[in-house]
Amino acid sequence: MKKEYSELIKYLDKKFGKVDKKLDEKAGREDLEKLASKEAVFDLTNRVICVEEKIEGLATKEDMNNLRNSVDNYAKKADTYFQEFVALAAKVDRHEKWIQQIAEKMGIELRT
Repeated sequence: MKKEYSELIKYLDKKFGKVDKKLDEKAGREDLEKLASKEAVFDLTNRVICVEEKIEGLATKEDMNNLRNSVDNYAKKADTYFQEFVALAAKVDRHEKWIQQIAEKMGIELRT
């Protein structure tokens, strides 16, 4: 199995070891063999496959780094856009003031 599953394997092995020991002590070997029937093994195999599929579907560190980088890039672009917008607004205000000064000097009344 992959390296990422080593902790899970150790944990499950420990748990199954305890269960196996308790079953041996309480029930005897025949009951344990009944439990290990084909249906039980098939069900356990299906559960392991489901767990592996869920683990494979989880985001990796690389996925999280890519997401963080994308958000950082977007934030930088947004910041640049807002700075340009503020500069443009200041420029429009300056032009509007100039137009009003020119209109006053020429005697033109501007309507707002």
